[in-house]
Amino acid sequence: MLHQESKSQPSRVSSEDLRWQAVLNRDSRSDRAFVFAVRSTGIYCRPSCPARRPQRAQVVFFPEPNAAERSGFRPCRRCHPRDGVDRDPQAELVCRVCAIIDSGSDETLTLDALSTQVGLSPHHLQRTFKRLMGITPRQYAEARRLKNFKAHLRNGRNVTTALYEAGYGSSSRLYEKTGPHLGMTPTAYRKGGEGMMIRYTVNNSPLGRLLVAATDRGICFLSLGDADRPLETVLREEYPSAEIRREESGLGQWVNSIVKHLQGNQPQLKLPLDVQATAFQWEVWHKLQSIPYGQTRSYSDIARSLGRPRAARAVARACATNRVPIVIPCHRVVREDGNPGGYRWGINRKETLLSMERSNSASLRKAAGS
Repeated sequence: MLHQESKSQPSRVSSEDLRWQAVLNRDSRSDRAFVFAVRSTGIYCRPSCPARRPQRAQVVFFPEPNAAERSGFRPCRRCHPRDGVDRDPQAELVCRVCAIIDSGSDETLTLDALSTQVGLSPHHLQRTFKRLMGITPRQYAEARRLKNFKAHLRNGRNVTTALYEAGYGSSSRLYEKTGPHLGMTPTAYRKGGEGMMIRYTVNNSPLGRLLVAATDRGICFLSLGDADRPLETVLREEYPSAEIRREESGLGQWVNSIVKHLQGNQPQLKLPLDVQATAFQWEVWHKLQSIPYGQTRSYSDIARSLGRPRAARAVARACATNRVPIVIPCHRVVREDGNPGGYRWGINRKETLLSMERSNSASLRKAAGS
């Protein structure tokens, strides 16, 4: 692990998720950082290739063309991925760094040690790597270790064996790093989510009936509607393999916080969550949680704040897949022209919710100034 960096909360960024997003965006800035290959066609391309995008399950990434060709893939005749790439020393540098990180899971590896191996200053290495890859060397190392850990779990290893084989020095390091990424305990992940116990309750709210469901780790589902039975049906469709039980009292504190938030009595809403998501979805959702109460942002605003100005549609998809609205306030994202846009729980509810927040925010500002 690379330790000479910010000691802030571990990043949820996955190197493969970022590469796939660059492919979806046809990001020419990534052309010298990697190539992607399509198993069904046997062809590899630049990220900016104009060809129709394949299904994600068919795509595999390589740091440079030679690696793709060694695996049996042929260069694309539309984007000519070999042209100029072999002569880019910075791309070759990043490939060397990735290879060093991929070769082992040594937690004592520091940015200084890595920079010594490639003959660059730590600052230059950090800047070059992040410019081409979109993430830092430490984030890349964390993503690789997490990927290995998940692979060991899927292959039947128990958690203790998997954590050491993946390079985690202790179980505390494992849960510190993997909790946000897995969205559930590692054992539950290995079982595909089976065996989860989900408790839920349904209560009145200013927006109709409110269903809140949670595991022991946090809220995993929240829904709004007009009647209990349809809400319960959607919950069971979301978690078909879980044991689901209605519980009227155990979730009271979280439900009360959400209702108070909807009533304007608790503008800041921070509750524990237990949801699965891709790295990009987490990035979007964190941006949504940073939108001030009573304000909105456009899908394009969020995309630009992530450094991906052409990813507005991907931001909209991330909002649409949000299983915990209100807590992750996807209703605060609107279209560029100010039109509310879509909302899984009804456009009328979105408009009502935005109107309530604007009114409550104005009241709070007035009270603070009096």
